[in-house]
Amino acid sequence: MNVVFISPHFPPQFFHFVSALRERGVKVLGIGDTPYDSLHHELRESLSEYFFTPNLNDYDALLRATGYLTWRHGRIDRIDSLNETWLEVESRLREDFHVPGLLPADIVRLRTKMGMHDVFKQAGVAHPSCIPVKDAAGVKAFAKSVGYPLVLKPDVGVGAARTFKVSSDSEVDAALKDPLPNYVAQAFVRGAIVTYDGLVDREGNIIFRLSHEYSDGVMEVVLEQRDISFWSLKEIPPALETLGRRAVAALGLRERWFHLEFFRLSDGSYVALEANLRPPGGFMTDQMNYACDMDVYRLWARVLTGDDLRDFRYTPKYHVCHVARRASRRYRYSHAELVAKLGDALLLHRELPAVYHNAMGNEMYLTRHERLDAMHDAVRLIQATA
Repeated sequence: MNVVFISPHFPPQFFHFVSALRERGVKVLGIGDTPYDSLHHELRESLSEYFFTPNLNDYDALLRATGYLTWRHGRIDRIDSLNETWLEVESRLREDFHVPGLLPADIVRLRTKMGMHDVFKQAGVAHPSCIPVKDAAGVKAFAKSVGYPLVLKPDVGVGAARTFKVSSDSEVDAALKDPLPNYVAQAFVRGAIVTYDGLVDREGNIIFRLSHEYSDGVMEVVLEQRDISFWSLKEIPPALETLGRRAVAALGLRERWFHLEFFRLSDGSYVALEANLRPPGGFMTDQMNYACDMDVYRLWARVLTGDDLRDFRYTPKYHVCHVARRASRRYRYSHAELVAKLGDALLLHRELPAVYHNAMGNEMYLTRHERLDAMHDAVRLIQATA
């Protein structure tokens, strides 16, 4: 089996996906924009071949690279990156090389905000009303029907990048002083963000799922530079389970990760925010492993290589929390003090790549707890300011 893996070096922990494929006898062919000698040593050992191209946004270069790897190794069976940035690129390469998986038409339907809006509505999953942004008059008319505030965001985007909130007609005028091409206006929803994350097999059966909760909305974190934390739940609320399964079925995914975000409203009901056709971001794949004492990297490799996983079982045992800190803020406790105070609850500490800083802080602590109250105590300890 030949698998082309685009950008196998980023996010930094994704080399585990490549290693897991190699363990199962898959020939993994990497295409990336980092020189081979700069790759993690385990990644270099797991790749059968690596094609360096300086610009992964140059589709012609990717086309030539995939053609070269096909000439060298034979038919390509899968093309993936598991990365939001390259979803469209993957789909175009699959179409050009006749490889199974999501194609450009699927990406338009499932990745754009307007496409998600239609999928959720057709599935009977509540979702904020949404329109394409054409001009200020249209946005103001939309506000009259759904009320202010509204959120203006790119039709294709992730992590609240270039997203902002407007609360009046005058703010709409200010926001649209310069054109916002390919934007949507969405009704603002206030609620806690919870996720429905998991993996489906070749028949679309959910074989793994887990839920996470966020301390704040990503938009608020980015715009106000808050300290974020997010943690895994031991149990998925029944109402969220029902809606999550309904949404996954409507998306029609096969042999793929999903990361669905929902608002939990004050009355306990749920409203879908968006669907992402990839694993959850940051170090959440590692959080899953620590929460369930398992290996989701190897589980994905088993899915891709066709294992029958209908009887696969696992148990969420812990609340695992990503706790962020920002370089711009003074904290009460030093790193050394936190290591001493957290003890065995501290799993991991990492400086984060620059691309994560806006939404996820400059550094993160990963902690594990049997009790939710102990987890929240750890969050307060780590994020306490001086």
